[in-house]
Amino acid sequence: MATITIPKTEYQQLLKKALRYEYLRQTMEEDIFTSPPVRDVEKILQEFKETNLYSQKFLNSLKRGLKRSSCFGK
Repeated sequence: MATITIPKTEYQQLLKKALRYEYLRQTMEEDIFTSPPVRDVEKILQEFKETNLYSQKFLNSLKRGLKRSSCFGK
């Protein structure tokens, strides 16, 4: 086996690309078209609120988006 030397920055770029590709490949193997396990908008919003990580503005935006969604809308 031959040894090839490349600059560290080029190695890091190649490694990042390989990891992104692997993540994308794994994601595409999953069934991305299944229905979400929880479809209750209010329950989802409550769980987000309980984390205390999200602003009220974000939560309002999330609520509007979920209500517009064909998966969650009523």
